[in-house]
Amino acid sequence: MLVLVFAAVFVITAFAPLFAQHPATGPENVEDVAAAEKAVRMELGEIFEAGGWVMYPLIALSILTVALVVYFFLSLRTSQTGPYDMEAEILKLVRMGAFEDVTRICEFKPCALSGIVMSGLDHVKGVSDMDPTIVKDVLEGAGAREAEKLQGQTQYLLDVAVVSPMLGLLGTVFGMLKAFNAVALDVASAKPVVLAGGVSEALITTAFGLIVGIPAMMFYAYFRRRASLLISILETQTANVFNAFCAKRVR
Repeated sequence: MLVLVFAAVFVITAFAPLFAQHPATGPENVEDVAAAEKAVRMELGEIFEAGGWVMYPLIALSILTVALVVYFFLSLRTSQTGPYDMEAEILKLVRMGAFEDVTRICEFKPCALSGIVMSGLDHVKGVSDMDPTIVKDVLEGAGAREAEKLQGQTQYLLDVAVVSPMLGLLGTVFGMLKAFNAVALDVASAKPVVLAGGVSEALITTAFGLIVGIPAMMFYAYFRRRASLLISILETQTANVFNAFCAKRVR
């Protein structure tokens, strides 16, 4: 949760100057309020427009980041990867030899634990003399695949964190080219407005690239640790399932 607090503080700090009113004194009537709000809106629109076309992929990446963060908060939980009550029920049924009931439970609740158990069941059903070594290898292989799914999906946030500053840097290059071209074409008639526009594009895209990239990197670090914890729990559950299969063999 500390990562979330830092991310929120960073975003608020980064966007605060955009929403701040420049006049030292507040508006005194409704017309002044409306004029001030209109000025702020125009300023934000001008800032977005000054950033150039690079702002559009940056906005898309920011939306993607929010969607990924929400998705990971919902999916990277024990209740989604391997619920404890489901594990207890599966272990009880496996020890009883009720493999059909175990199959129904796994089909009803698809998750990482379900995939591991189903892989083991395929090598246990109808086998009178189970080879523990083979079953262990099968369970560990299925567990490794599920762990890769959990850990691998967080890479999308890392990709956003890497691409966003690079897009900002690309906008910086285009902005500086625009400013230098204005001078190179005709030094005498070079307008300060054109120069300022190029420099503004360069600075704005760099800032927005970092605004998108830094929180994405922070959330990636948080969800990577969260996925590692879930993988550790899943490894313990896999070992428990293997022990249950061995207990069934003894019976």
